[in-house]
Amino acid sequence: MTALPTDFLYSEEHEWVNTSAVVEGETVRVGITHIAAEALGDIVFVELPEVGSEVEAGEAFGEVESTKSVSDIYAPVSGEVVAVNEALEDNAGLINEDPYGEGWLYEVKVTEAGELMEAEAYQAANE
Repeated sequence: MTALPTDFLYSEEHEWVNTSAVVEGETVRVGITHIAAEALGDIVFVELPEVGSEVEAGEAFGEVESTKSVSDIYAPVSGEVVAVNEALEDNAGLINEDPYGEGWLYEVKVTEAGELMEAEAYQAANE
């Protein structure tokens, strides 16, 4: 089983940001948790926001398609997208293989944090 990084923050919708404290103006990396990836099954396609676009915390910005279903992806923070993981275009399965590393989705320059929780609270909410 994949371990939940303790130095990340998490949303109720199963997204993560790679920091323990979201700071306005900081750039953070965003992805979906292994819990979401396991529930989805084998991910075959991901729709990501465009670089330069704005995402808003709590709002859907894209979707993941798996062999089981299609699910929306929600932004855990608001801000401007500054990079996307282009490797996912050819291999969306990276999200299943390495959700906290090579399977990241996009990077965003934060304007506002959404409702996020620490790893312990996220884990407890998903047991």
